[in-house]
Amino acid sequence: MKKLWDISPPVDARSPVFPGDTPYAQQWASALSDTCPVNVSAITLSPHVGAHADAPLHYDPQGAAVGALDLAPFLGRCRVIHALNAKPLVTLAHLQHALANLPARVLVRTYRQLPLAHFDTRLTGFAPDALQHLADLGLQLIGTDSASIDPADSKALPSHQVIRQRGLRVLENLLLDEVPEGDYELIALPLKLMTADASPVRAVLREL
Repeated sequence: MKKLWDISPPVDARSPVFPGDTPYAQQWASALSDTCPVNVSAITLSPHVGAHADAPLHYDPQGAAVGALDLAPFLGRCRVIHALNAKPLVTLAHLQHALANLPARVLVRTYRQLPLAHFDTRLTGFAPDALQHLADLGLQLIGTDSASIDPADSKALPSHQVIRQRGLRVLENLLLDEVPEGDYELIALPLKLMTADASPVRAVLREL
């Protein structure tokens, strides 16, 4: 059986969220008892909690919602690249060692250990020209263990504008701590949320 890496961080009330975003919360609507046969809960959260796929609607007022996206970029061969000393931005120099015969999907590990209990205001983003170069190589999807492909305090979001212009898909908040560099099969399908700006994903890597 092929090995699987679960690259989705746990999601619960302790999960970090972007400052001002909606944290995970859960309430029980029904509880198992002599008169009730099931437990049923109600969940409130930002679709950006945990591993998630951003939709163009997140950074483009005319962009598509996540439920309208083609699933093909979120499924298939990908390459994990380590850029552990890249703060504040992943540049082309941090990726250059692993760009030969690049597949259509790249996941970049920037943390030695992903922060699971607090939001990192000094997260590592991407240099816009690095994303332009990856798009020129045929990239369809960029993924990262960071909470954003732009610095947390960015207002112009230049890297988000690159992926908007080039039609790239993005995964954020991946858990890549235990994943060696190399090629894998990525499975990270967003939910069919027809008006949402993002969707949680259960992101998995499978050995080829």
